[in-house]
Amino acid sequence: MAKKSARKPNAKFMAPVQPDAALSAVVGEKPLPRTELTKKLWAYIKRKGLQDSKNKRQINADANLLPVFNGKKNVTMFEMTSLVNKHVS
Repeated sequence: MAKKSARKPNAKFMAPVQPDAALSAVVGEKPLPRTELTKKLWAYIKRKGLQDSKNKRQINADANLLPVFNGKKNVTMFEMTSLVNKHVS
C-alpha cells in the first residue's frame, strides 16, 4: 500500500508575524506564526469565556479585544479573522 505523504505546511503561513500593541495585549509581544497566533487567541477567548453561549459563532469583546475588533462589542468568527489580520505585520 502506498504511504500517504504528510502535508507540507505553507511557508507563508508559518512565517512569524508581529502583533501590534492592541493584539499584543492578548497574544504577547513576540513574533509568532499565524497558526500559533490563532491558537493563543482562541485560548484567550475560551479562558475568559468570551464565546457567546447561545450563538457559538459570536465572540464577545472584553477590554483587551475591543481595540482589536475596532470597537465592536461582538463579532463573528469570520469577522474576527479579518480584523485580527489588520493588527499584524
